[in-house]
Amino acid sequence: MTNKVTWGGFSKKTLAERLEHLENNELISADNLEHLKANKLLSLETANQMTENLLGTFSLPFSLAPDFQIDDKVFNVPMVTEEPSVVAAASFAAKIIKRSGGFKTQIHSRKMIGQVALYDVPNKSAAKKAIVEHSEQLLSLANDAHPSIVKRGGGARELSIDEKDDFVIVYLTVDTQEAMGANMVNTMMEALVPSLEELSGGKSLMAILSNYATESLATAECQVDLRYLSRNKEEAHELARKFHLASKLAQEDVYRASTHNKGIFNGVDAVVMATGNDWRAIEAGANTYACKDGQYRGLATWTFDEDSQVLRGQLTLPMPIATKGGSIGLNPTVKIAHNLLGQPDARQLARIIVSVGLAQNFAAVKALTSTGIQAGHMKLQAKSLALLAGAKDKEVSEVVKALLEAPHMNLETAQHILLNLRDN
Repeated sequence: MTNKVTWGGFSKKTLAERLEHLENNELISADNLEHLKANKLLSLETANQMTENLLGTFSLPFSLAPDFQIDDKVFNVPMVTEEPSVVAAASFAAKIIKRSGGFKTQIHSRKMIGQVALYDVPNKSAAKKAIVEHSEQLLSLANDAHPSIVKRGGGARELSIDEKDDFVIVYLTVDTQEAMGANMVNTMMEALVPSLEELSGGKSLMAILSNYATESLATAECQVDLRYLSRNKEEAHELARKFHLASKLAQEDVYRASTHNKGIFNGVDAVVMATGNDWRAIEAGANTYACKDGQYRGLATWTFDEDSQVLRGQLTLPMPIATKGGSIGLNPTVKIAHNLLGQPDARQLARIIVSVGLAQNFAAVKALTSTGIQAGHMKLQAKSLALLAGAKDKEVSEVVKALLEAPHMNLETAQHILLNLRDN
């Protein structure tokens, strides 16, 4: 994680050259480097222990988006994604934002929330009063259900109650330390059920963790000097204004907000998957957070400061990310991802992921408000078609060039171009 590593031309290197670059700059351990060189990743034996009814393993590209400057430290970010533009866009944005000072982040809290939903409660007011009066005993009961987290400095922290139509809902806030904590919180909630039923006179409908992790928020911010948007001052000013308008559109129009946020998750999901975390839980919580005020809105916002001539971006997400538990200790590729990041703790990993989400949004909005999203996508689509047509390494660039000039870009055209190339 040194600032002195240069990354120019990294995308044009061969796979062997990229691995050599990591080795020469001491960015990966010797063991993990050997695993990558030999492609010794998730074995069938390990996979069979991770899931049911195993048939095999399903591979996705494992890539690197280098040189993210976050809170004055540099991180080389592993990403798992099949969409070719994602890594390129993240890398592009990271480079521009680094020149303007990088990302600044904040962890607002790092706790998870569980709930017990009680129904058929005969007297809701009396039930709530009884539960509040016994809150300390209930917290102790929750901690007794999972003593190992208490030994590590975590555990149940706060109990609260809400009333909704047919239900009295008891919420428990838990410090899960380095784990995401689903099993931990679920165990605690189920341990509270007998006491809560007795205190309320009602019945428990369910006891479960909530993925709406409002007590695990992380924020990333950045600013971009206008000269990095365009060398032409007037064009840069207009682009900054378009960023502001695009952000406003994503706040006001739900159709745009959905796609605005999908672009953020392109980056977020790729890092969450690479680090062995539950991308479904992250998306569920973040999409709920996007409509916290009653309307679904864009999660990242951009403002143009006319006085200082800078563009400012901000993204806040629920980010209950983990560095322990689940597949993190089982999947060799996940271990490599954490190694590449410098073995961050859960808070640091949350900072990295939210920064990547903001970078991804920057790249998408810049493309949309300038050249259009298809300019870059069509080059990558042409490369995919060339590979599908059977082009080998040295043939790919020539097929791509011809495809971009062809009136119709499709597999049939790519196959025809490749055939002509080989005949000549």
